[in-house]
Amino acid sequence: MYIDKEDLDELEFPQLLAEISPFAYSPKTREKILQLRPMEIDEAELSLKKTSEYLSSFESSNAIPFDEYEDIEDELKLMLIENYRLENSAFIKIKTLTEQIGRLQKFFPTMPETFPNLIEEVSVLEFRKEIIDKVDKVFNRFGEVKSEASPALKGLRTEIQHAKKAIQENFNRALTTYGQSDFLDDIRETIIDDQRVLAVKSGFKKRVAGRTLGISKTGSITYIQPDSVVKHYFKLRENEEEEKKEIDKVLRKLTAELAEFQPQLWRYQMYIFDLDLTRAKAKFSELINGVLPKINRHKTLKLKDAYHPLLWLRNKIENKTIHPQTLALTEHNRIICISGPNAGGKSITLKTVGLLQLMIQSGILVPVHPKSEMFFFDKVMTDIGDNQSIENHLSTYSSRLKKMSGIIREADSDTLLLIDEFGTGSDPELGGALAESFMEYFYDKKSFAIITTHYTNIKLVIEQLPNAQNAAMLFNEETLEPMYKLEVGQAGSSFTFEVAEKNKIPRFIIHSAKKKVEHDIVNLDKTIVKLQQEKFEVEKLKSDLAERKESVEDKRDNLQKLNEQLQQKLFNFQKLYEEEHRKLQFGNKIETFIESYTKGKSRKDVVKDFVKLLEQEKFRKLGIDKDESKRLQVVKRKVTQQLKKEEVIEKITETNEKLEEKRKSDRAIWMKIGQRVRITGSTSVGTIEKISRNKVIVNYGTFKTTINADELERI
Repeated sequence: MYIDKEDLDELEFPQLLAEISPFAYSPKTREKILQLRPMEIDEAELSLKKTSEYLSSFESSNAIPFDEYEDIEDELKLMLIENYRLENSAFIKIKTLTEQIGRLQKFFPTMPETFPNLIEEVSVLEFRKEIIDKVDKVFNRFGEVKSEASPALKGLRTEIQHAKKAIQENFNRALTTYGQSDFLDDIRETIIDDQRVLAVKSGFKKRVAGRTLGISKTGSITYIQPDSVVKHYFKLRENEEEEKKEIDKVLRKLTAELAEFQPQLWRYQMYIFDLDLTRAKAKFSELINGVLPKINRHKTLKLKDAYHPLLWLRNKIENKTIHPQTLALTEHNRIICISGPNAGGKSITLKTVGLLQLMIQSGILVPVHPKSEMFFFDKVMTDIGDNQSIENHLSTYSSRLKKMSGIIREADSDTLLLIDEFGTGSDPELGGALAESFMEYFYDKKSFAIITTHYTNIKLVIEQLPNAQNAAMLFNEETLEPMYKLEVGQAGSSFTFEVAEKNKIPRFIIHSAKKKVEHDIVNLDKTIVKLQQEKFEVEKLKSDLAERKESVEDKRDNLQKLNEQLQQKLFNFQKLYEEEHRKLQFGNKIETFIESYTKGKSRKDVVKDFVKLLEQEKFRKLGIDKDESKRLQVVKRKVTQQLKKEEVIEKITETNEKLEEKRKSDRAIWMKIGQRVRITGSTSVGTIEKISRNKVIVNYGTFKTTINADELERI
């Protein structure tokens, strides 16, 4: 599709993209959104379907498991360099991306009817779990290299732990010894270069064997590492250097192993970028009530209740009403000429149609009624607003003629033209004649167009053309206020004299102007005004009838519900009547037995008949009870299952609460400044420097970090 940058700006397409881009996770996706342009119909239609499917997940409980991610494009390029080693964080990003693909490949196929296009895209990816396994073999959940990553690394870390333990024990022994001798300052010890040192009073420094690492600012304290610690410290440093080399070796090997999966990882990244773009479009569609209309391959455009998305957002913030527009363009109705007073919504209608067309051809859902229909144009060309050019010394009229020249060269049967104030800028009669010729040219070219005009001659020509229609922005003649509603089928009046009168222009001037205008033009304008008023009355009547119809339908629904209730009551009464009638018959039979026994019938025969009657009643009763029993058993089973589930949940919750309370009480005892701690599951040890509520600052020597107290365990 061809569209000039100036036309994109006139239709505010860059502003629209700027509204969508913040919804993307990745900066690269945000940049891609800002560069979006109309596509070919097949590509755009696929993008629209994917966006619509993603949007449906917001409206149901089927949340797509797609979260924020970090792109690995740079890492994918670097990993191909021979003997290159990726950073620790890069491996975690690669693993996270692969896990994301795995989750999506499991999720989408569970709902094939809801996500057919999204399933098709993710299913072509080759999921390689080996990538996750290889990273998990080397890294723990904190992104640290495991000791089990290699036998050599495990041995080195064992030696490091032994050295640290020896340092700790020897230092504590020296601390106790020299502390009893009163050689130490009140602070007793401190940390320099991530090493524990004794705070020795400078007067006793020669009496403490060890390595001096510094003195205080006042010189009163000398910081000494005891001799018993020094050899273990150097052994520790030696092992730590060896550890770094071994880690480097392990990570170079892992980089080479993952490089074999570079093609798959590259496809994962491209897929995630595209899904991020789809999600951003879906989030924006949710904001503006965007839908996927029917996409026609034939030239039929039917917009029903179409909104300008940017105006929708602005008015929503300002709590203002926005008016939708309804219109159609087909091969038998290619041109719509909108007339009516200024500030009535003509330009907004043009911009709405143009922007929605750019959106749908760029794969973005549009805020229209779901029963709307759209098709694709090869070109969209606009001439909206004041194009006066100071730099080129062109007047508005000259500038518009220059633009019209370009439109004339490019316009064809697959072009949509959107032209505001058609023919203005010059002598009304000469400009009107030129505009009339332009319009006839576009009509002969079979171009599609929506134009606005105040020229009466243009309105008259439109009425004579079989494949063109006049339209008007409705205006209330009594209040002289615009109604912002497009009415297709008749020309609109500019209400020139009426608006002038409302703006307190003296009546004698208005009467004088009316005399100067040709009689036929005034009569035509009056006729248009009258027709508009009649149309307004018809619309009002139509609206009243629609409301009454809706009211009647509501009453009908209520009557239907009432009828159903009465039917139920009748059924209950019938059932009661049958039960009472059965009891009466049973009583009559008993009466018959008594009477026959009184008249001399043998007791044996009476009892025999009575037992037979009892057996019949028993059989009937058992049948009813059996059905009722089955129903009660089903209900009982469901209730029992629910109660068991609730009891288990209650017990788990109670146990978790007790454990959490115990952890908090234990933590309150040992959590204090100076306590050596580590993050749960980590090997790095630090010292608590500051506690603020539930946040703790931990000093690791070379750096400090703030972490939640719940994540720490004491050494």
